[in-house]
Amino acid sequence: MILELLANAISTGVLLGCLYAALALGLAVSFGLLHIPNIAHPVFVVTGAFAATVFNAMGYDPLLVSLPLAIVFYGAGIVFFEFYSRIYEKRGEADTMQALTLFFGVSLVIETVLVMKFGADQRSTDVDYVGQSLVLGPVVMPYRLLIPALVAPVMVTALWLYLKYTYAGIAIRAVAHDERALSVSGINPGWIKRHAFGIAAATAAISGAALVIVGPIDPFAGRMQIGRAFAVVILAGMGSIPGTLAAGILIGVTEALVGAFGSPSWAPAVAFTMLLATLAFKPSGLFGAAR
Repeated sequence: MILELLANAISTGVLLGCLYAALALGLAVSFGLLHIPNIAHPVFVVTGAFAATVFNAMGYDPLLVSLPLAIVFYGAGIVFFEFYSRIYEKRGEADTMQALTLFFGVSLVIETVLVMKFGADQRSTDVDYVGQSLVLGPVVMPYRLLIPALVAPVMVTALWLYLKYTYAGIAIRAVAHDERALSVSGINPGWIKRHAFGIAAATAAISGAALVIVGPIDPFAGRMQIGRAFAVVILAGMGSIPGTLAAGILIGVTEALVGAFGSPSWAPAVAFTMLLATLAFKPSGLFGAAR
């Protein structure tokens, strides 16, 4: 009985951890690489989730429709970064507190718009595989967790390959290390940062669709994910894209084990505890930084 409980807790933790990694991936770009503390990213994810429910009501699968939505979010991310850049960076006035204030305000505005448009009630998706499960011996993996969890490795691998092997990806990693040197080489850091922020926003559309498949969401669901998202990025190591997946799984499994053998009410504190422990004992993260 205990072994069965342990196996199911670990499998559930891995699936949830993959979802956490997907939710944090955009933050790994905006915060981990660009050093922009975008606390509004979880709200972007929730916006993507609500957009997915709109198209799901028309009969479309949330994950499939998230791909064209990602293009829209990419464009919106570029526009938003330009707004941020003109207010702070181009004036040479950008600092962490100003950025946090801006993104906090943006979060409140988006939440208000979502409430006005959709109401404060929870919304969910209607897809065939929700309610079904994959059974492997004593281990039961609900498709509502399994299918969204498969999205994270694909997203992480695609982004890692893009950053490692493409011209624009290498430029994004370069601007994270030395923006001035990038300017001297003739590359416009502003364009690179806009592009990177657009990619971060695009991931919100896909991870938002995954989130709403897992369970119902409301306009304030992003608040529950802020701590987890930052914990994943810090635990992984600033700028470590593959580490994001490992950190997400580590947090997810720990939460599941605490919930199974302790109390489910303790699980939300796991991410914050691991975040504080990482900052105290290994600020560079457990998995290093991307090179």
